[in-house]
Amino acid sequence: MTEFLTVGEIVNTQGIKGEVRVISKTDFPEARFKKGNVLTLFLGKEKPLELTIDGSRVHKNFQLLHFKGYPTINDVEKFRGGLLKVAEDALSDELLEDEFYYHEIIGLKVVDDKNNDLGEVKDIFTTGANDVWTVARPGKKDWYLPYIDDVVKDIDLEKGTVLVELMEGLMDEN
Repeated sequence: MTEFLTVGEIVNTQGIKGEVRVISKTDFPEARFKKGNVLTLFLGKEKPLELTIDGSRVHKNFQLLHFKGYPTINDVEKFRGGLLKVAEDALSDELLEDEFYYHEIIGLKVVDDKNNDLGEVKDIFTTGANDVWTVARPGKKDWYLPYIDDVVKDIDLEKGTVLVELMEGLMDEN
């Protein structure tokens, strides 16, 4: 059975010409949302639907997509709330040494230089300047970890850990 990985969430429509507003949940949006790519839409209990991108642009913090065969707002309104996914076997293996897929990072344990457990990565947001990781802490509020060299020192997929150096004020105690 094919495994699918989420690359975006359709949060709204954009204009009247069939564009949808997508929150990117992918590591390489310029590659994932390229014209000609095929994504699979998962929407509730509906049968998954393959969609071919025939237009893509960035607007504010959203990826705006247009799909082949869906020329109007009426055609795409029903897609709102759906998840756009890509088959895991369609991923490229051509990553650079310090590049990772989001699905490899989500679930890793976050530790500091004294090996204190700071939580587990549960989600990743692309903000433009850098990615921000949501870290879940048992019994406490989630906190947000910027994926920048000054903070994230090492990612060890074999050990399942992310080593971080915390800057003052980065993590509250609640």
